[in-house]
Amino acid sequence: MTDFFNATINATAQFVSWSQGMIEATGYIGVFLVSLIGTASIFFPVPSFAVIFAAGAFLNPFLVALFAGLGATIGEVTGYALGLGGRHVLSKKYKKSVSRTKEWIEKRGVFVVILLFAITPLPDDVVGILAGIIKYDIKKFFIATFIGKFFLSLVLALAGFYGIGWLLAFIGAA
Repeated sequence: MTDFFNATINATAQFVSWSQGMIEATGYIGVFLVSLIGTASIFFPVPSFAVIFAAGAFLNPFLVALFAGLGATIGEVTGYALGLGGRHVLSKKYKKSVSRTKEWIEKRGVFVVILLFAITPLPDDVVGILAGIIKYDIKKFFIATFIGKFFLSLVLALAGFYGIGWLLAFIGAA
């Protein structure tokens, strides 16, 4: 167990070091791209949370949140497009489930559901796909997703801004 713990600490230190170099080289554009790729790739998770945390330690946390939120929002449109494009097939194959889900979401307010999934690390790709299936207004989807992704990114960036010193001391990299 100790070997696993040491390997995890070492990998974390290496990732923090790599993130620092990547952010220093590419700045806000790198944050935007990592967030875009991290949310656009539904099947291949990219550790964008860690990059946003690291970027918040070295760049302005509010600008990090803005660029990360925008990149993540644009990336989430892929799920929406997937749902929109496949809605005829999915609606026919899973008619009862889609109908029940649509009713549940509409009762609770689609905007609020999208916002809640975007502001948390919940699987918001599913919500994006469902929003596409029910042809929810893309502008409202974009706004709800951006608000959620911005605040999630802001929390991560501020955590990096205020917590990177502690983390580096904890893992012995400072």
